[in-house]
Amino acid sequence: MEFNEGGGNSVMPVLQAENVQKSYRMGELTVSALAGVSLVVQKGEFVAVMGPSGSGKSTLLHLLGGLDGPSEGEITLAGQPLSKLSDNQITIVRRRKVGFIFQFYNLLPTLNAEENVGLPLLIDGQSLAPHRAKIAALLERVGLADRKHHRPDQLSGGQQQRVAIARAFVNDPEIVLADEPTGNLDSKTGTAILALLRRTCDELGATIVMVTHDPRAASYANRVIFLKDGQLARELSNSAPGHNTQAIMDVMAGLE
Repeated sequence: MEFNEGGGNSVMPVLQAENVQKSYRMGELTVSALAGVSLVVQKGEFVAVMGPSGSGKSTLLHLLGGLDGPSEGEITLAGQPLSKLSDNQITIVRRRKVGFIFQFYNLLPTLNAEENVGLPLLIDGQSLAPHRAKIAALLERVGLADRKHHRPDQLSGGQQQRVAIARAFVNDPEIVLADEPTGNLDSKTGTAILALLRRTCDELGATIVMVTHDPRAASYANRVIFLKDGQLARELSNSAPGHNTQAIMDVMAGLE
Protein backbone atom coordinates (compact mmCIF):
# COMPACT_ATOMS: atom_id res chain seq x y z
CA MET A 1 0.00 0.00 0.00
CA GLU A 2 1.70 3.22 -1.09
CA PHE A 3 -0.50 5.54 0.92
CA ASN A 4 -0.42 5.54 4.71
CA GLU A 5 -2.28 7.46 7.37
CA GLY A 6 -0.57 10.40 9.05
CA GLY A 7 2.66 12.36 8.67
CA GLY A 8 5.79 13.16 10.63
CA ASN A 9 6.73 16.04 12.87
CA SER A 10 9.86 18.19 12.96
CA VAL A 11 11.34 20.81 15.25
CA MET A 12 11.11 23.84 12.97
CA PRO A 13 8.24 23.61 10.47
CA VAL A 14 8.04 26.12 7.63
CA LEU A 15 4.33 26.56 8.27
CA GLN A 16 2.10 25.71 11.20
CA ALA A 17 -1.62 26.23 11.75
CA GLU A 18 -3.04 25.70 15.23
CA ASN A 19 -6.80 25.37 15.70
CA VAL A 20 -7.47 27.82 12.86
CA GLN A 21 -11.07 28.94 12.58
CA LYS A 22 -12.68 31.33 10.13
CA SER A 23 -16.25 32.65 10.20
CA TYR A 24 -17.98 35.11 7.89
CA ARG A 25 -21.04 37.27 8.45
CA MET A 26 -23.68 36.91 5.75
CA GLY A 27 -26.49 39.23 6.69
CA GLU A 28 -27.72 38.05 10.07
CA LEU A 29 -26.07 34.67 9.70
CA THR A 30 -22.58 33.60 10.77
CA VAL A 31 -21.10 31.04 8.38
CA SER A 32 -18.21 28.88 9.52
CA ALA A 33 -15.67 28.26 6.72
CA LEU A 34 -13.05 26.60 8.93
CA ALA A 35 -13.87 24.99 12.26
CA GLY A 36 -10.53 24.29 13.91
CA VAL A 37 -7.85 23.09 11.48
CA SER A 38 -4.34 22.24 12.68
CA LEU A 39 -1.48 21.21 10.40
CA VAL A 40 2.29 21.34 10.10
CA VAL A 41 4.27 21.66 6.87
CA GLN A 42 7.97 20.77 6.91
CA LYS A 43 10.68 22.15 4.65
CA GLY A 44 10.82 20.29 1.34
CA GLU A 45 7.28 18.88 1.60
CA PHE A 46 4.75 19.01 -1.22
CA VAL A 47 1.33 18.99 0.44
CA ALA A 48 -1.99 18.85 -1.41
CA VAL A 49 -5.25 20.05 0.15
CA MET A 50 -8.44 18.45 -1.13
CA GLY A 51 -12.09 18.29 -0.18
CA PRO A 52 -15.62 18.68 -1.54
CA SER A 53 -16.80 22.07 -2.77
CA GLY A 54 -17.28 24.40 0.19
CA SER A 55 -15.01 22.39 2.49
CA GLY A 56 -12.76 25.38 3.19
CA LYS A 57 -9.78 24.63 0.90
CA SER A 58 -9.31 28.10 -0.59
CA THR A 59 -10.11 29.79 2.72
CA LEU A 60 -7.34 27.78 4.36
CA LEU A 61 -4.85 28.66 1.62
CA HIS A 62 -5.63 32.38 1.96
CA LEU A 63 -5.10 32.19 5.72
CA LEU A 64 -1.85 30.24 5.38
CA GLY A 65 -0.48 32.90 3.04
CA GLY A 66 -1.50 35.83 5.21
CA LEU A 67 -4.00 37.06 2.61
CA ASP A 68 -6.69 36.95 5.29
CA GLY A 69 -6.69 36.53 9.05
CA PRO A 70 -8.31 33.72 11.07
CA SER A 71 -11.20 34.38 13.43
CA GLU A 72 -9.42 32.23 16.00
CA GLY A 73 -6.22 30.21 16.16
CA GLU A 74 -2.65 30.94 15.10
CA ILE A 75 -0.69 30.64 11.89
CA THR A 76 3.10 30.66 12.13
CA LEU A 77 4.76 31.34 8.78
CA ALA A 78 8.55 31.12 8.41
CA GLY A 79 8.89 31.38 12.17
CA GLN A 80 6.59 34.42 12.42
CA PRO A 81 3.30 34.13 14.37
CA LEU A 82 1.07 36.24 12.11
CA SER A 83 -1.28 37.33 14.91
CA LYS A 84 1.60 39.24 16.50
CA LEU A 85 2.40 41.22 13.34
CA SER A 86 0.86 44.40 11.98
CA ASP A 87 -0.80 44.39 8.57
CA ASN A 88 2.30 46.01 7.09
CA GLN A 89 4.59 43.42 8.67
CA ILE A 90 2.40 40.60 7.34
CA THR A 91 2.60 42.15 3.86
CA ILE A 92 6.41 42.14 4.07
CA VAL A 93 6.51 38.51 5.28
CA ARG A 94 4.15 37.50 2.47
CA ARG A 95 6.14 39.43 -0.14
CA ARG A 96 9.52 38.04 0.90
CA LYS A 97 8.73 34.59 2.29
CA VAL A 98 5.82 33.30 0.18
CA GLY A 99 5.40 32.56 -3.51
CA PHE A 100 1.94 32.30 -5.06
CA ILE A 101 0.70 30.35 -8.10
CA PHE A 102 -2.89 30.96 -9.22
CA GLN A 103 -5.25 29.14 -11.56
CA PHE A 104 -5.48 32.07 -13.98
CA TYR A 105 -1.74 32.93 -13.97
CA ASN A 106 -2.24 36.61 -12.93
CA LEU A 107 0.45 37.89 -15.29
CA LEU A 108 0.55 41.57 -16.22
CA PRO A 109 -0.28 41.83 -19.95
CA THR A 110 2.05 44.78 -20.62
CA LEU A 111 5.13 43.02 -19.18
CA ASN A 112 7.17 40.35 -20.93
CA ALA A 113 8.01 37.00 -19.33
CA GLU A 114 11.26 38.24 -17.79
CA GLU A 115 9.53 41.27 -16.26
CA ASN A 116 6.59 39.20 -14.99
CA VAL A 117 8.98 36.80 -13.26
CA GLY A 118 10.75 39.75 -11.64
CA LEU A 119 7.52 41.49 -10.58
CA PRO A 120 7.73 40.47 -6.88
CA LEU A 121 11.20 42.05 -6.74
CA LEU A 122 9.92 45.27 -8.33
CA ILE A 123 7.03 45.39 -5.85
CA ASP A 124 9.59 44.99 -3.06
CA GLY A 125 11.37 48.09 -4.35
CA GLN A 126 14.29 46.25 -5.92
CA SER A 127 15.87 46.75 -9.33
CA LEU A 128 15.77 43.84 -11.76
CA ALA A 129 19.33 44.48 -12.96
CA PRO A 130 21.17 42.50 -10.24
CA HIS A 131 18.65 39.65 -10.51
CA ARG A 132 18.67 39.06 -14.28
CA ALA A 133 20.87 35.97 -14.00
CA LYS A 134 18.51 34.45 -11.43
CA ILE A 135 15.47 35.28 -13.59
CA ALA A 136 17.16 33.76 -16.64
CA ALA A 137 17.96 30.60 -14.66
CA LEU A 138 14.34 30.30 -13.50
CA LEU A 139 13.03 30.75 -17.05
CA GLU A 140 15.46 28.08 -18.22
CA ARG A 141 14.29 25.75 -15.43
CA VAL A 142 10.68 26.08 -16.58
CA GLY A 143 11.66 25.64 -20.24
CA LEU A 144 11.14 29.24 -21.40
CA ALA A 145 14.68 30.54 -21.86
CA ASP A 146 13.81 31.50 -25.46
CA ARG A 147 10.57 33.24 -24.49
CA LYS A 148 11.80 35.84 -22.01
CA HIS A 149 10.84 38.78 -24.22
CA HIS A 150 7.36 37.46 -25.04
CA ARG A 151 4.28 39.04 -23.47
CA PRO A 152 1.48 36.85 -22.03
CA ASP A 153 -0.67 37.17 -25.18
CA GLN A 154 2.22 35.64 -27.13
CA LEU A 155 2.38 32.59 -24.84
CA SER A 156 0.16 29.52 -24.51
CA GLY A 157 -1.73 28.82 -21.28
CA GLY A 158 0.87 26.29 -20.21
CA GLN A 159 3.70 28.72 -20.96
CA GLN A 160 1.96 31.45 -18.96
CA GLN A 161 1.64 29.10 -16.00
CA ARG A 162 5.36 28.28 -16.31
CA VAL A 163 6.10 32.00 -16.09
CA ALA A 164 3.89 32.15 -13.00
CA ILE A 165 5.82 29.26 -11.44
CA ALA A 166 9.15 30.97 -12.13
CA ARG A 167 7.74 34.16 -10.59
CA ALA A 168 6.70 32.27 -7.46
CA PHE A 169 10.32 31.25 -6.84
CA VAL A 170 12.09 34.49 -7.73
CA ASN A 171 12.18 35.78 -4.13
CA ASP A 172 13.58 32.49 -2.77
CA PRO A 173 10.41 31.90 -0.73
CA GLU A 174 10.18 29.73 2.34
CA ILE A 175 6.99 28.26 0.88
CA VAL A 176 4.95 28.36 -2.34
CA LEU A 177 1.15 28.30 -2.16
CA ALA A 178 -0.63 27.10 -5.30
CA ASP A 179 -4.38 27.49 -5.86
CA GLU A 180 -5.62 25.03 -8.53
CA PRO A 181 -2.45 25.55 -10.63
CA THR A 182 -3.61 23.13 -13.35
CA GLY A 183 -7.32 23.98 -13.21
CA ASN A 184 -7.22 26.07 -16.39
CA LEU A 185 -5.01 23.73 -18.42
CA ASP A 186 -5.61 20.68 -20.61
CA SER A 187 -4.60 17.29 -19.22
CA LYS A 188 -1.25 16.99 -21.03
CA THR A 189 -0.14 20.51 -20.12
CA GLY A 190 -1.37 20.07 -16.55
CA THR A 191 0.70 16.90 -16.17
CA ALA A 192 3.79 18.76 -17.37
CA ILE A 193 3.18 21.55 -14.83
CA LEU A 194 2.72 19.04 -12.00
CA ALA A 195 5.91 17.23 -12.99
CA LEU A 196 7.70 20.59 -12.95
CA LEU A 197 6.45 21.36 -9.43
CA ARG A 198 7.46 17.88 -8.28
CA ARG A 199 10.98 18.32 -9.70
CA THR A 200 11.25 21.71 -8.02
CA CYS A 201 10.58 20.06 -4.68
CA ASP A 202 12.99 17.22 -5.33
CA GLU A 203 15.84 19.23 -6.83
CA LEU A 204 15.61 22.57 -5.00
CA GLY A 205 14.13 21.43 -1.69
CA ALA A 206 11.13 23.72 -2.28
CA THR A 207 8.09 23.60 0.00
CA ILE A 208 4.69 23.66 -1.71
CA VAL A 209 1.10 23.63 -0.46
CA MET A 210 -1.37 23.13 -3.31
CA VAL A 211 -5.15 23.31 -3.23
CA THR A 212 -6.71 21.12 -5.92
CA HIS A 213 -9.92 19.30 -6.75
CA ASP A 214 -8.05 16.90 -9.05
CA PRO A 215 -6.94 13.54 -7.53
CA ARG A 216 -4.36 13.15 -10.30
CA ALA A 217 -2.80 16.49 -9.33
CA ALA A 218 -2.86 15.60 -5.63
CA SER A 219 -1.03 12.35 -6.37
CA TYR A 220 2.15 14.36 -7.05
CA ALA A 221 2.28 15.48 -3.41
CA ASN A 222 4.10 13.82 -0.53
CA ARG A 223 1.02 14.23 1.62
CA VAL A 224 -2.67 14.83 0.95
CA ILE A 225 -4.87 16.59 3.51
CA PHE A 226 -8.63 16.19 3.14
CA LEU A 227 -11.09 18.76 4.47
CA LYS A 228 -14.79 18.33 5.02
CA ASP A 229 -17.15 20.94 6.50
CA GLY A 230 -14.20 23.11 7.50
CA GLN A 231 -12.39 20.40 9.41
CA LEU A 232 -9.50 18.03 8.76
CA ALA A 233 -11.16 14.75 7.83
CA ARG A 234 -8.30 12.52 6.64
CA GLU A 235 -4.61 12.64 5.80
CA LEU A 236 -2.63 10.34 3.54
CA SER A 237 1.13 10.21 3.05
CA ASN A 238 2.44 9.16 -0.34
CA SER A 239 5.67 7.24 -0.89
CA ALA A 240 5.33 7.27 -4.70
CA PRO A 241 4.48 10.81 -5.92
CA GLY A 242 2.83 10.86 -9.34
CA HIS A 243 0.98 7.61 -8.72
CA ASN A 244 -1.78 6.27 -6.46
CA THR A 245 -4.55 8.47 -7.85
CA GLN A 246 -7.08 5.73 -7.05
CA ALA A 247 -6.33 5.86 -3.32
CA ILE A 248 -7.09 9.59 -3.31
CA MET A 249 -10.28 9.07 -5.32
CA ASP A 250 -11.43 6.47 -2.81
CA VAL A 251 -11.03 8.89 0.10
CA MET A 252 -12.78 11.68 -1.81
CA ALA A 253 -15.69 9.38 -2.62
CA GLY A 254 -16.13 8.74 1.09
CA LEU A 255 -16.24 12.48 1.84
CA GLU A 256 -18.79 13.52 -0.80
